Amino acid sequence: MSTPLSPYHQLPDPEPALTRREFLWQSGGGLGGIALASLLGQENLLAAAEKPKLGSPQYQPKVKRVVQMFMAGATSHVDTFDYKPRLIRDHGKKWDPGESVELFQSSPGQTLQSPWTWKQFGQSGKHLSEIVAPLGQCVDDIAFVHNLVGKAGVHSTSTLLLTTGFQTPGFPAMGAWVSYALGSLNENLPAFVVLPDHRGFASNGTKNWSSAFLPAQHQGTIIRSGTANPIADLFPVRGKYITKESDADGLSLLEKLNRRHEAERQGDSRLNARIRSYEMAARMQLSAPEALDISKEPEHIKKMYGLHLGRKKYPSHINADEETFYFGQKCLVARRLLERGVRFLQIWSGNDNRHPRRNWDSHEDIARDHGPLGIGFARGAAALILDLKQRGMLDDTLILWTTEFGRMPCSQGSKGRDHNPFCFTNWLCGGGIKGGISYGASDEWGYKPADRDHPTYVYDIHATILHLLGINHEKLTVRHNGIDRRLTDVHGRVIREILS
Repeated sequence: MSTPLSPYHQLPDPEPALTRREFLWQSGGGLGGIALASLLGQENLLAAAEKPKLGSPQYQPKVKRVVQMFMAGATSHVDTFDYKPRLIRDHGKKWDPGESVELFQSSPGQTLQSPWTWKQFGQSGKHLSEIVAPLGQCVDDIAFVHNLVGKAGVHSTSTLLLTTGFQTPGFPAMGAWVSYALGSLNENLPAFVVLPDHRGFASNGTKNWSSAFLPAQHQGTIIRSGTANPIADLFPVRGKYITKESDADGLSLLEKLNRRHEAERQGDSRLNARIRSYEMAARMQLSAPEALDISKEPEHIKKMYGLHLGRKKYPSHINADEETFYFGQKCLVARRLLERGVRFLQIWSGNDNRHPRRNWDSHEDIARDHGPLGIGFARGAAALILDLKQRGMLDDTLILWTTEFGRMPCSQGSKGRDHNPFCFTNWLCGGGIKGGISYGASDEWGYKPADRDHPTYVYDIHATILHLLGINHEKLTVRHNGIDRRLTDVHGRVIREILS
């Protein structure tokens, strides 16, 4: 059975006997022919490309676009955004919260203060650690949520919870839901784009941006910014064995096989998505190179994002210049993609666990890992916020900063911190957000929410984001295996206290 569409997404009109795709395939010429046909379609000389037909949102949308910054490995809230004087006062003393403590891979050590100093910023007087101090110029645009709770202290399951709303694979990412509900703002670029860490994928890999049971066209498109081939397989490899004639012959054979495959697998969206991806690839051949070319950006903009540091051979150990350059580069590319109509962007900091660490999972040494990563992401994130603001785009763009869980107020060994899924911090910035506030509070240790009866859940974050996009999270559903599935499962409330 085909996937039922949500109230926000309607079936296109029935296609005529000779479909647009059939016409394009029969025209020959490979992707170049498709690109030409697409351009002619934009000039009403051919049938227009299929566009999603939007339903009627339940709310007036406050934003058009979303950026999800994900710090892979679990950022310590008590070393970045959640100032805890008690940790400074009791540093080196036995940590005893007065209850049984469950840790991931250690027993409770001594109370551990942050290795960095704290300072107040903005009219709000928000305390920030020195490693995220570049965000000080933006704190009055940010709403910090300090009482977020997770479900488990395991990287893979907790990462999926933040990206998909579920702890197990097989569920669509938030970006896929948004793409499915609202479609694209630009025919020439994907609705959902992923900018991974330059060293590789985080835990779960591509499952973090999967479309799962939604039509496959809504999965995230990976762009490796700054590389020689940022979009894999976008341009065909040409050589002496590939000619226009052989390309056309191959395309003709592929068309016949596609027809046979589709006839045998009614209701399988993957082939349709693949054909759509070819059409998108053709359009991207013309638009993506320009979108990803940051060389013509003004020098002061490049410097703001940290690109003056340049691409070079960095030390083997984790270092601030490398983190600044690569994260800043992704943020600048993100701004260019947002300008051109990308609806949802994931920007990743940190890859899957390796030794030495190349992510936020600082069991051994919080200063060694968090210091460079914090400086790197904060410079890039601040640049993106300021850049969007000066271009008038922050008003209709929403930025979510997140990580899979927090870290403990006590030491692991002498210099590290273990996992803390019982309380951590997220922040939101942009359209519809009341800036300069801290919502919810952790206890004096940063161990659990101060009000344990009223924590904030991941579902609440997701519900709030959909709300700002004009979507009722309870209405955006798809029946799968007999269950009406949604991003927020059976949970979630809009955090109205942080809305402007």
